[in-house]
Amino acid sequence: MRPSIVWYLGVGLVVLVETTWGQFQCPEPKGFFGDPEQCDLYYICTNGKPEEKLCKDGLVFRDDNPKKELCDIPANVPCGDRTLLQEPQPSKGCPRANGYFKHEDPLMCDRFVNCIDGVATVMSCPPGLLYEDKMGACVWAVDSTTPCHSKREVLDDGFSCPEENVAGPGGRILPHPTYPHPEDCAKFYICRNGVQPQKGQCEEGTVYDEETFRCTDPENIPGCENYYKEKN
Repeated sequence: MRPSIVWYLGVGLVVLVETTWGQFQCPEPKGFFGDPEQCDLYYICTNGKPEEKLCKDGLVFRDDNPKKELCDIPANVPCGDRTLLQEPQPSKGCPRANGYFKHEDPLMCDRFVNCIDGVATVMSCPPGLLYEDKMGACVWAVDSTTPCHSKREVLDDGFSCPEENVAGPGGRILPHPTYPHPEDCAKFYICRNGVQPQKGQCEEGTVYDEETFRCTDPENIPGCENYYKEKN
């Protein structure tokens, strides 16, 4: 309830009366209903009487089904005219106590922060995806609309996936391109979705062919003919 003070002037008498304005009226006798102004505020109606409730900080109330009591992240809830929110309860790494938020480093586009009751956990998007703050989700990276670049992972031997995509047979872009090892004929690298580096190893008796992106007989690869003989 939101109290207001009304002065009544009578004959030789002034009376101070406390009334209420803007009290929520239950649309139905029973159910869960959002506040018309504040998106994280809602009411539980029982026998036509409202009980005021508040979502956890960072979450807002979904008012699309009066039979369900559900608070969700703002990206999933169209608040519309319900623009007001409770005062934030920030903590280290968390602008609000709950929800998904972009990483504090603007270059870490493939990372985001998951806050639960004020505790921040840094999460990674799947390979090839970047975090979109407005959607609260990881999406496919589009160079023309993405104002940042992800820091590429580097393996312990210094390898990281090249920026340019590799074209395979027929000029088709390979979804998981492979690259030769600079020193070992039987080893190679795999770039999952073009960005996630991983070490690869040919089967015994074969070596990597960077022309076909496959493992083949050592005799077919100049410089690797005696690889297993020298190894043994």
